[in-house]
Amino acid sequence: MAQVPQRFFDALAVRTWCGLSLRALGRAREEIDAINVYPVADGDTGTNLYLTVESAAAAVEAVFAAHEVDAGAGDAEDGDAADGPSLADAVGAMAHGALIGARGNSGTILAQLLRGMAQVLSARGDSPHTGGSGLRAALRHAAESARNAVARPVEGTVLTVASAAADAADGAGDDCAEVALAAYEGARAALAATPGQLPVLERAGVVDAGGHGLVTVLAALVETCTGRPPETGADPARVEHGDADPAGECAAAGADEDGPAFEVIYLLEAEDAAVARLRQRLDALGDSLVVVGGDGLWNVHVHVDDAGAAVEAGVEAGRPYRIRITHFGRGDVHTTGAERPPRERAQRAVVAVVPGEGLAELYAGAGATTLLARPGEPPASGELVQAVRRAHAREVVLLPNDAELRHTAAAAAEQARTEGVRVALIPTRSAVQGIAALAVHEAERRFDEDVVAMTSAAGATRHAEVTVAERQSWTTAGICQAGDVLGLIDGDVAVIGPDVSRVAATVLDRMLSAGGELVTLVLGEEAPQDVADQLEARVREAYLAVDTVVYRGGRQGALLLVGVE
Repeated sequence: MAQVPQRFFDALAVRTWCGLSLRALGRAREEIDAINVYPVADGDTGTNLYLTVESAAAAVEAVFAAHEVDAGAGDAEDGDAADGPSLADAVGAMAHGALIGARGNSGTILAQLLRGMAQVLSARGDSPHTGGSGLRAALRHAAESARNAVARPVEGTVLTVASAAADAADGAGDDCAEVALAAYEGARAALAATPGQLPVLERAGVVDAGGHGLVTVLAALVETCTGRPPETGADPARVEHGDADPAGECAAAGADEDGPAFEVIYLLEAEDAAVARLRQRLDALGDSLVVVGGDGLWNVHVHVDDAGAAVEAGVEAGRPYRIRITHFGRGDVHTTGAERPPRERAQRAVVAVVPGEGLAELYAGAGATTLLARPGEPPASGELVQAVRRAHAREVVLLPNDAELRHTAAAAAEQARTEGVRVALIPTRSAVQGIAALAVHEAERRFDEDVVAMTSAAGATRHAEVTVAERQSWTTAGICQAGDVLGLIDGDVAVIGPDVSRVAATVLDRMLSAGGELVTLVLGEEAPQDVADQLEARVREAYLAVDTVVYRGGRQGALLLVGVE
């Protein structure tokens, strides 16, 4: 049944839009991946857009969840009910989530589109909603800011589709539903025309993949504002590229074979002036340069031959982190599909989430496919699915190495199973448990036997960490103050003290009081240099027949990880 068009766009609409976009991209992901031929035929545009929106949606959900907690506290005090987060809060969270979670060229541009919308909608101050005029202005600013973020804009891409959406919205009425529908129809028409603007698309018989993704997101906006999807929006790609066989032609229609070899992406904390210089530096190093963000936080994307130089340029500009470097392997981008036979699947692989660069190297050296999780930035389920795909194996053992990731990992495992991969999830709660599991992994064993052995090794490893309290709070060991050193054993605070070495020694003593044969120490980047030497000496002097191994974990969040098995 048709619903009355909504005249206003508010925080709840933002939440609904993110959720509908995520579901729609989930359905369209494989099709969008299949038609990805520009700027490089790496077959991941749909997946990158999905991961970008997943991060945006998670940020919006966090704002609503935090508001519900605050509202509950307010009810307990005075009985007043709260109305929910503001429109500015919701769109701000959406933009920030997309920025920090942006993947690939199209995902980075989509993040800037959402940021451009948020800038307009947030400027309305405390207003709880906006009408059609506000949504029109947001779409226009989004298209302009995205185009400005790209070093060398190319027509026939998502930029063209975004501009067409904004142009069409300008002629719509004052209802948000009318504006959304006009933007969608304008974008859809522009998408159909992209093969005539980019020869690489015309040769492959496909439309632009990033543009297809944007049309999908705008279809979700229509559904948000009207209560139903647009009648022509169930499968826009089928209408636009007809009976073409994109999956069979994309590899042959790729970019120039002399193009850059690496995709480099990182978040960057830097001032505006430094970012302006960075743009010039990276533009000279490679192509497909997109720099989005502002207010001190940026997402940088570029294709280069010298990945190290691209990262060094970021270091000169500010503080780069969450660095991702992808090699477009021979045949993936710059050669035709006929020249490269399909890579044979491995029989078995281990996929592990690791909290620091040092541990990533350790796990990778042991043969695992790793996914780096920065402090405070847990990976989404889509990223775990991507890691399983990268492992390219028939059987996968998944090590989340964090109790908080268990449900996320379970969702990723279920998704991978639908793709024909046999996945076993071992609920490791710490990276040291993952190390123990990986140490007994034998790919030659039967899968079930290998999983049992790894699970047993992980379960027999008690884990602890030493970290610093960020704020005053109640713990199982009493009240801690900001700056106190905390020792956690099996996830619970057991020791509070002023000194890292003393807390670490107390934690180790308590763990070894129950016995043990091997102590594993993983030092964080900010741990005192002598703490490992002190702990090793303590083990030698007080605990006979107990061995100690030490690893450097890099920027892993905790000062020290401890495992006893």
